[in-house]
Amino acid sequence: MDRTPHVALLPAPRMGHLIPLVEFAKQLLHRHHISSALVIPTTGPPPETQIFVLESLPGNINHIFLPPVNLPENLINAESQIFVTMSLSLPSLRGTLKSLTSTNRLVALVIDPFGLDAFDVAKEIGVPPYLFFPSNAMTLAFCFHLPRLDKMVACEYRDLLKPVKLSGCVPVHGRDFADPVQDRFHDAYKELLENVTRFNSSKGIIVNSFLDSEEGAIIALQVEESDDQPSGSILFVSFESVGTLSYNQINELALAKQTSAVSSQKGSWKGPKDMQGLSIVHGMSLIAWPLYAQKINTVILNEGLNLALRPKTNESGIVGREEIARVVNALMEGEEGKKVRQKMKGLKEAARKALSEDGSSTKTLSELAFRWQN
Repeated sequence: MDRTPHVALLPAPRMGHLIPLVEFAKQLLHRHHISSALVIPTTGPPPETQIFVLESLPGNINHIFLPPVNLPENLINAESQIFVTMSLSLPSLRGTLKSLTSTNRLVALVIDPFGLDAFDVAKEIGVPPYLFFPSNAMTLAFCFHLPRLDKMVACEYRDLLKPVKLSGCVPVHGRDFADPVQDRFHDAYKELLENVTRFNSSKGIIVNSFLDSEEGAIIALQVEESDDQPSGSILFVSFESVGTLSYNQINELALAKQTSAVSSQKGSWKGPKDMQGLSIVHGMSLIAWPLYAQKINTVILNEGLNLALRPKTNESGIVGREEIARVVNALMEGEEGKKVRQKMKGLKEAARKALSEDGSSTKTLSELAFRWQN
């Protein structure tokens, strides 16, 4: 048996959930010589973008596609599809983990929030389960607060008159909650509510954030855990992997491009090569336009960190061409954009520092790696 520490990573079957775990695996390998296996649930042939990312990884980061599962035909909700895919993949996951443990020193199973049923499989096989939270600390804080909020509030969250206050975070209005929690009678909401109550069943939680960007939220989470436990000239347009634009909204976006004073790349999903460098660590200025699940992220970027401008919707829920042009011009050439770029420049350096040899994120990862290595 290979005695090198080996970690199994279980992402949800979406690119937005795979990429953070891929980057996590790279850090484990490059800094601590810990090998990884990405165990990926499927419902069919993997998309080309996913294959491109996986085949570009170093040899010590392997990937295993689990056999495709058949989803019920009436299952159209995106979250429910992911939950069911992860659940139906458990028998295959069990067999894969047993195979990995027979040839490798498997020290952890790192699980996406959509796959918490895998906690039971990990414990059955004797592998410590960890939760990898691919979003930020404020969203994690919201997840921990959700069961209490569910008991306190009778109406739909979008109808709340006052913003919800989370310890260490900027207040967030109910209308800015992600779509999956906007219908409290839907199965997807009930699944999410049940899921978040299991977060503390993990051996530990790995959050996709860093201290200087969310110090208040991270410190608040640490306190809560201890209490509860036993600049460029091109505008790049990219949308979420699940969110979609209506025909009218696409039309407004196209017309806004004509009236804006700056140039824009075509608005479409870009491949992995195009997405490189689009992050805080690269100082990328932002227009935060949430379509589906990124609404709390938008509140953080716009109101909490002042790193992004946010376009306003009209009475029909559409961001009009004039508003798109206004916010684009403001970001690229206006005083608002100048302030955003200055703030982003400072946080860019903070992000680089967090990832440096003596940075906060590097030290935290080292502590986790030391636990796995010993």
